[in-house]
Amino acid sequence: MSGGTGSGRCPKGGLGASGVTVEGAAWLASAGTYPRSTLALWEERPAAPVVLPCGTVFDVVSVPAIFGRRMLDRLWDEGPGSGPVAVYRGRMLLFASPGTAHRLPALLEWEEWGSPGRTGAVPPLLCHGAGDAVTVPAVRTTGTTGTTDTTDTTDPGEHARLGSRWVVAPDTRGPWLPGPEVLLWAAVRAARASASATVRISIFPPADQGANVYDVSRRR
Repeated sequence: MSGGTGSGRCPKGGLGASGVTVEGAAWLASAGTYPRSTLALWEERPAAPVVLPCGTVFDVVSVPAIFGRRMLDRLWDEGPGSGPVAVYRGRMLLFASPGTAHRLPALLEWEEWGSPGRTGAVPPLLCHGAGDAVTVPAVRTTGTTGTTDTTDTTDPGEHARLGSRWVVAPDTRGPWLPGPEVLLWAAVRAARASASATVRISIFPPADQGANVYDVSRRR
């Protein structure tokens, strides 16, 4: 799979909305019925998460955070990269092309990767499409520089309680979004890696996952 275009480097993990631009915020807001109201809310309450509908601008695939991180590693290390990705309340939200929420479960069922008891099975994925809505982390637009205000005055305890942050932040008005086949590919490889890891024993602690970065210049 080939990479693509984008801008900047986005840290894996971390608090706040590093890398979110005014254009990215406008793209998120366009999913709602009243985009201007959503942007106004972010201006007035910059730390407020917002509920956005799925199915038109994007679908969202929600996965357990650890498994989602494995998927994301596969997407960036071996695949085309990803669209925007957020973490909220212990789950990773992968933004996908509209229609993915309907197609991905059918592909998983066809390939039998979700079968209970299967070694290396993909864990249950929550697919949000038309008629659904998701809560996304806040963005902090300045409205003047084209980037977000990364000075986060939110109580760190509030961030910890919500577990809300951007991992790969939206940065354009038309970000590339993976489809169901790409996410199936990443999920299967993450599941295989997880199954292999269960038989490994090490006396060393795991590497610091927060040290990894995703180069969004490779994104489609």
